[in-house]
Amino acid sequence: MISNHALELAQTLVRMDTVSRNSNLTLIHFVRDELARLGVSSRLTYNADKTKANLFATLGEGKPAGVILSGHTDTVPWDGQAWSLDPLSGAVQDGRLYGRGSADMKAFIGLALAQAEAYLNSPAPFAVHLALSYDEEVGCLGVKELIADLRDAGIRPLACIVGEPTLMVPAIAHKGVYRYKCCVRGKEAHSSLTPRSVNAIEMAARLVGKLRDMAEGFEQHEARYDGFDVPYSTASVGQFHGGIADNVVPRDAEFRYEFRNLPTADAAQMQAEVLAHARALEPRMQQVAPEAGFRFEPICEVPAFLGSADDAVTRLAQRLAGAQGTTLVAFGTEAGIFKQAGIPTVVCGPGSIEQAHQPDEYVSLEQLGRCETFLQGLAGVRSVSELV
Repeated sequence: MISNHALELAQTLVRMDTVSRNSNLTLIHFVRDELARLGVSSRLTYNADKTKANLFATLGEGKPAGVILSGHTDTVPWDGQAWSLDPLSGAVQDGRLYGRGSADMKAFIGLALAQAEAYLNSPAPFAVHLALSYDEEVGCLGVKELIADLRDAGIRPLACIVGEPTLMVPAIAHKGVYRYKCCVRGKEAHSSLTPRSVNAIEMAARLVGKLRDMAEGFEQHEARYDGFDVPYSTASVGQFHGGIADNVVPRDAEFRYEFRNLPTADAAQMQAEVLAHARALEPRMQQVAPEAGFRFEPICEVPAFLGSADDAVTRLAQRLAGAQGTTLVAFGTEAGIFKQAGIPTVVCGPGSIEQAHQPDEYVSLEQLGRCETFLQGLAGVRSVSELV
């Protein structure tokens, strides 16, 4: 069972409203102050308007760089969802901790914070780093600033454990998530004079058709990666807007789309294919209206993650979790960004993604107990060789 102290910290964090559209500073300052009571200083890196921050703290200053325990502080909203409990209640009922972020992933952060004193007093020959980020849910924005700050400060952790919900089974791969907005500019006209116009919706539809063709191509021809729910890359359009009236040829249209690429597939090449198709459409559009064309904006670019069952950090996570094997996950995490920074990484945390983002989100106390045992075990590691 989970200790009262760890559970209380998890509840405290769940009760803080850190939906991505809001500031996360209440949570960050709480963690900073809890660590300060133990004599631990925190590095904070902020977003542009200083309303959000990352936190990085080293438990065991002076020891060689060690393992990061990574968690994101933001949550998705609950607008329009049918909750039977207050999403910020942090209620414990029927062996479960309820609330937005309980599974994804504030409970992990609370449990890691509960072990801070143990890590400070640990005989382990390496430090434990606590890394908390902002805006993971909207594109893993904050962690990029956090990693850049570590690089500038010369801090080189040996490994990273991302505590996303995996039912405490180490995950060694996930797909990438790349989302883009495409804005199409045409030329309006009365609908009786279509040859004098460029129909932005129709031009956008041609590009949407290209994306559909690409998606079908992935399904039919891409080499399968066994272990994923969908064992090939996908492409889809999520939003489409355009037009002002039935009898006006639309000047503007906008749509948003995404790729979820296998770790073995090149998302940049996918986007390049879309751009090439758009550029091929523009000359005829510009014969009518020189200003017509396509404009693209990235919404989020979260790289795929590919670790290994043979990585030392994976083997350590298996031992600490008492897990026999590893798994793959369908959702995106910050793991690929840590891996790109040269830090061996594994994803392992309490709860299930099936409860995340849902009404009455919860994580079981059984899972939290297993996670606490995992984190306690980290303090007992005796050799750096278990990380590298």
